[in-house]
Amino acid sequence: MTKCKVIALANQKGGCAKTTTTLNLGIGLAHQGRKVLLVDADPQGDLTTALGWTDADNLPITLDTQMKKILQDEPFVYNEGILHHKEGVDIIPTNIELSGMEISLVNAMSREQTLKLYLSDLKKDYDYILIDCMPSLGMLTINALVAADSVIVPVQAHYFPLKGMTQLMKTIGKVQRQLNPNLKIDGVLLTIADMRTKLAKTTEDSLRENYGKHIRIFKTVIPVAITAAESSAAGQSIYEYDKNGTVAKAYAEFTREVIQCGEKQRNKHESSLSR
Repeated sequence: MTKCKVIALANQKGGCAKTTTTLNLGIGLAHQGRKVLLVDADPQGDLTTALGWTDADNLPITLDTQMKKILQDEPFVYNEGILHHKEGVDIIPTNIELSGMEISLVNAMSREQTLKLYLSDLKKDYDYILIDCMPSLGMLTINALVAADSVIVPVQAHYFPLKGMTQLMKTIGKVQRQLNPNLKIDGVLLTIADMRTKLAKTTEDSLRENYGKHIRIFKTVIPVAITAAESSAAGQSIYEYDKNGTVAKAYAEFTREVIQCGEKQRNKHESSLSR
């Protein structure tokens, strides 16, 4: 079986279409025949809600309940509580109870490894696991970066969100040095972009000039469109809600870029092993 790739979608800035990107990348990968698990690691539970589970507070098993069992060294069924969405992806849901996990992790042994331990048994069942991180650089996000093989950074096409990139890159670098030396940055994705405006064009140019020499800036740019928000409110992917629209076409192209990126990394890894 193909090795599962775990990708964290992270940015401490909110409003960058991180959850929308997690959802539509995941379902885009499912459309390409991949088995995909989405992990809602944000206590706001937006990914869970966007997939149609609006009563997450009443779910008996969530990411929070499973991580608590690991912290308390209690037995648990690793695939229990996973929900299946009609568009072909599975999800580990969450709710506001996860907000207390930051405090629980502070004094825990191997606190940065908890999410990785949970996902380790699940990896054999999937080709991709996508983690929707919370908009902060706290312990839950660190857990996601430790569990991940790579990171995708969605960035809104606006000057101020770019300023937060430096801190995020420092955090990723620290995780690479101290906790997960194999962590890679797959790339930065420009989102909510109105390319008719000078601001969006300037932001893209700045992003490619300042970061493009060191990390991949995905060729795909996700355009601004009300349909992206409407699809989440409807509990659907953009492919289901507006399959012929510009956002659906952009996410389909982005999905192909992510697959190609993974194939290049795998070929490079296999080549290094054969030497």
